[in-house]
Amino acid sequence: MSRTALVTGASSGLGAEFARQLAAQGAHVVLVARDRSALDEVAQTVRAAGGSAEVLPADLLDADALAEVEQRLGDARRPVHLLVNNAGFGLDLAFEKNPVVDEVRHLRLHVEAALRLTHAVLPGMLERGGGRIVNVASVAGFVPRGTYGAAKGWLISFSRWMNVVYGGRGVTATAVCPGFVHTSFHERLGLPPGAEGVPAGMWLDAADVAREGLRDAARGRSVSVPSLRYKVLVAASRLLPDRLVVAAASRGR
Repeated sequence: MSRTALVTGASSGLGAEFARQLAAQGAHVVLVARDRSALDEVAQTVRAAGGSAEVLPADLLDADALAEVEQRLGDARRPVHLLVNNAGFGLDLAFEKNPVVDEVRHLRLHVEAALRLTHAVLPGMLERGGGRIVNVASVAGFVPRGTYGAAKGWLISFSRWMNVVYGGRGVTATAVCPGFVHTSFHERLGLPPGAEGVPAGMWLDAADVAREGLRDAARGRSVSVPSLRYKVLVAASRLLPDRLVVAAASRGR
C-alpha cells in the first residue's frame, strides 16, 4: 500500500495503533491530534520501523484547525486514499449532570468533525475511483447508552449508507465497533484500572481491534465488530427489551 492514510486521534490508543499498522502495510500516514509531542513520538515509532509519517497537530473542535485538516484531505496534489475518523472522548453516563457545553463538544467531535472530514476527502476519492473511510464507532452504537451510544449509532448508520451509495464507485465506508479496549480512553475519564467493573474477558487489545477493522475495511464491509464475544452480544441485544439492554449497558464508561 504505497498510499496515504490520515488518522485522527492518532496520538495514542486505537488511533496510534491504526497508524502503526497502516504504516507497516506501506502507507504514508498523516497523524492528526491536539498533542504535537505525542504525535511526534508516534511518528518516530513509525519511522523507526521503516515507515513514513507526517504530523498535523489540530484540535478538531477548533474551526480553523478543522479547516486545515479538511484542506489537507482535499489536496489533489497529495491525495489521501484512506481516512480513519477515530478522534473522540467519553462523558459520564449521567446526562443530566454533564455541562451542556461538554455534551455539545462531544457531539461535534464524534459527529460533525467526522462528517466534515469525510465530506472533504470524498470528492477526490470518487474522482480517482477508489478510497476507504474507516469510522471508529463502538458496540455502544447498537444499544441505548447515553449520548456516546447515540453519536456512535450515527456513525454506524452513516457508514452503512455510504457503503451502499458509494461502494459501486470504488469508495467504501466501514464502522469499526469495538467493545471495551485497553487504551488511555478510560484513564482520561479519571478511571483507574479495574474501576469499570467490567470482567477481564470483555477487554480487547487495541492491536487486535485495528487489525480486524482494517481487514474488514479491505473486504468492503460496512460494519466491523471485532471479536466473536461482542458479535454475539450485539446480536443478543437486538432481541431484548430496551429496559434490559440499558441496564446491562450501564456498566463501565
